[in-house]
Amino acid sequence: MQKHQHEVIIVGAGGAGLMAALYASEGGADVAVVSKLYPTRSHTGAAQGGIGAALGNMDEDKPIYHAYDTIKGGDYLTDQAAAKVLAENAIDAVIELERYGLPFDRTPEMRISQRRFGGHTRNFGEELVHRACHAADRTGHMILQTLYQQCIKKQVNFFDEFQVVDLIVNDGVTCGVVAVELSTGEFHIFHGKAVLFATGGWGRCWSVTSNAHSLTGDGAAIALRRGVPMQDMEFFQFHPTGIYRMGILITEGVRGEGGVLLNDQGERFMNRYAPSVKDLASRDVVSRAIYDEVKSGRGIKGKNYVHLDIRPETVNKYFEEDGSDTRIDAQYVESKLPDILDFCRTYLGIDPVKEPMPVQPTAHYAMGGIPTNVDAEVLIDESGTVLPGLFAAGETACVSVHGANRLGTNSLVDLVVFGRRGGMKMGEYVKGVDWAPLPENAGEEVEAEFKRIRDSKGKTKAYELRAAMQQTMMDNVGVYRTEETMLQAVEDLKELRQRYYNDITIDDDGYKFNTDLMEAWELGCMLQLAEITAQSALRRTESRGAHSRDDYPDRDDENWMVHTLAYGSEDQQSSDYRLTADKPVDLSLWEEEKRDGVAPDKQKFKPKARVY
Repeated sequence: MQKHQHEVIIVGAGGAGLMAALYASEGGADVAVVSKLYPTRSHTGAAQGGIGAALGNMDEDKPIYHAYDTIKGGDYLTDQAAAKVLAENAIDAVIELERYGLPFDRTPEMRISQRRFGGHTRNFGEELVHRACHAADRTGHMILQTLYQQCIKKQVNFFDEFQVVDLIVNDGVTCGVVAVELSTGEFHIFHGKAVLFATGGWGRCWSVTSNAHSLTGDGAAIALRRGVPMQDMEFFQFHPTGIYRMGILITEGVRGEGGVLLNDQGERFMNRYAPSVKDLASRDVVSRAIYDEVKSGRGIKGKNYVHLDIRPETVNKYFEEDGSDTRIDAQYVESKLPDILDFCRTYLGIDPVKEPMPVQPTAHYAMGGIPTNVDAEVLIDESGTVLPGLFAAGETACVSVHGANRLGTNSLVDLVVFGRRGGMKMGEYVKGVDWAPLPENAGEEVEAEFKRIRDSKGKTKAYELRAAMQQTMMDNVGVYRTEETMLQAVEDLKELRQRYYNDITIDDDGYKFNTDLMEAWELGCMLQLAEITAQSALRRTESRGAHSRDDYPDRDDENWMVHTLAYGSEDQQSSDYRLTADKPVDLSLWEEEKRDGVAPDKQKFKPKARVY
């Protein structure tokens, strides 16, 4: 195998990976970014509506309000110290992006413009606030371009179209990764002092998803196979407004600009589910409301979708009903939501300025993943033990700042805040450690796994297993769940994994850009993560955030105010995972209030029922 040596190895070139690379390089480290995609094709580029920061450019706002919304949105499973770090660091991170050249939209006074987003309030839920900083509806794309330019300026080393397939750990210390060069099929070893996974989520485990084809959970599955547990895997967010049947995201920014959800009767139904914030309730609330409307026969034309309406005449009518002086016109919609209009015109033949958009909940974001602390260091148990040299940031990591349900805009905040902190920590770490030696058999295990897939002569194609996995996850581990449906998913997934190991076949036996082989390997990652998701969800006997059970409809703080951890087996083919629920949720802001003698009925961060 060819070998490369760099002090810091970043796996993934999205927002978190590029931010970490930038800061590690500024700290003096020799940095390599290894990515299966060209960096500007990373999924961060699909983020649309905005990045949250309490700048207060449009309304009075404070980081503590942002932290409160993050904790409340996470249904109180959010680690409160992490939420405080996120909210406080967000301001500097956004201003820094602006200074790097990111073209944010502007107010008439030339400040960064901000829009409303679901769950964003001031004065601890008193009223909605403008907090989402935006560059039209292509904010993620702008962040990605800006960070990539800065990394090129800092002479970061890029290995594009190299897919990382294994993590190298020697005597309890991280010392590199194994990657496949997609253009040749050859294996490469990247020897490093520190490795950071920033590989994104695994929305492709479901059939209707906003996630790109490349989001297959590689980093999380690789870490799991090397002894790292997965945290809070039962929590996977469904965004309420994906394009019907396609899953392509319609940003929450549409509702932030005044868009409303309507059922088949033309009713603005969110008035019944969240009478205070209405269409800007948190994503789990809106997703369940849409499902309830459909279940009650109020889907459009009896089908499983509703309408999202941004037509100026509709929006202005509801602005007037809400007592707002705001009014919009077609030109305003065109300027604020150009990509959304283009998506709908291209894929649906619908002009949202003149017609409502058909939307349904779509699998969107993993709240769970690789456990880390606020400096992106990977933790391997409930006590917070750090695995030396291993870091993770972005969607593949679980800080846990999103708790049971991520607040809108916090994905981009997560990327820049914890990618930045991880980069700084790695820059410090590599200065104080020697090179850990590579084990003699580095790469042999994963090379054998690829040979197994290539040589397998079964009867089942990878795409058949993938479709079956996606269907059972959509049907049984979706927006609503029961013991019966999740048991069915666990049974289905066990069978699919056995077929994956015993009956798979591929058509392409070549080496150059063998997507047939790589997708088969990625399927193994997704099947493992899907199975852990289903088993973790089955174990949590309550409803909280994105985990909603018909058979346990209430939140159970007495028994389930804990993070779950799922450990893999040494036998990679085994479906026997060790599931624990021993990691307490950080409630430090609530404890701080108690120490300050705040009356119980005035405590803002105490877990309590959410009212909208």
